[in-house]
Amino acid sequence: MTSFGVLTGRPLVTGHGTENDFLLLPDPDGAVDPSAAEVATACDRHAGIGADGLIRVVRSDALPDGSAALAADPAAEWFMDYRNADGSVAEMCGNGVRVFVHYLRESGLADLPDGGTIVVGTRGGPRRVTRVGEQYTVDMGTWWLPSGEGAARDGHDVVVEIPGIDGPRGGLSLAVPNPHTVVALPDEAALATARLSHDPADAPRYTPVPPDGTNLELVVPLGEQVDGGHTVGAVRMRVLERGVGETRSCGTGTCAAALAVRIWGGAGSPDTWRVLVPGGEVRVQVEGDRVHLTGPAELTADVTLRG
Repeated sequence: MTSFGVLTGRPLVTGHGTENDFLLLPDPDGAVDPSAAEVATACDRHAGIGADGLIRVVRSDALPDGSAALAADPAAEWFMDYRNADGSVAEMCGNGVRVFVHYLRESGLADLPDGGTIVVGTRGGPRRVTRVGEQYTVDMGTWWLPSGEGAARDGHDVVVEIPGIDGPRGGLSLAVPNPHTVVALPDEAALATARLSHDPADAPRYTPVPPDGTNLELVVPLGEQVDGGHTVGAVRMRVLERGVGETRSCGTGTCAAALAVRIWGGAGSPDTWRVLVPGGEVRVQVEGDRVHLTGPAELTADVTLRG
């Protein structure tokens, strides 16, 4: 029989942001700390409920990482304890934090009127989330190029071999703060042909190997358009998420995709980007070394694990 350990009998909520889906574990007082194996079993799409990750909804003062968030911003009452589908810990999740805040609002744990802002603690630092109608804008914090400005000048700092794509491709590494590698493809046919898997026999190969692993974004630039008097870029993306596999969307990944295409475009590239993912569309706004992500969030079910 499948065992969910400390998650057995616990009420969970399912939700998604552009179909990047999560299990939310309400645990305000920090009483439940599931192991990596328990998280992986719950997120398994065959043996468990199935999700791209698990988010523990906990007050910041109930755990050490949350105390660090409070020290950085005393307004960060709530902490998003995010685990990937394999149980590994992640720094941040741009789609997950929107779902997290939507849950706080829907459950009455936070009052968030239209236009209101809440601060959420994460391992990547406090994040300010603003409600915009039924969508949420996340201040994703600072981004950087791990290989320095030389990578921006060269346009790449890693070589990636992608199953289904002929020949090696140059990739650009970005931290948002999760590690990302962005690779441009010539058209949507190539994007559809790529195989994205963590199976060692059919996984992408990187030279040099990313020291902390990486999310891989494959992108096809779609040009620019004028929207409301402002130039907006567009890009289509698929993502292989570290510790998960291919997902329908990745919040930090959409930011990395927009940032990479903007860097490749050079001076005059737009600051605002529409990023199209298999699960929908988000908008990325670049402001110097900071980036903002706007998109939807939905809650789908209340569930209880047995076993």
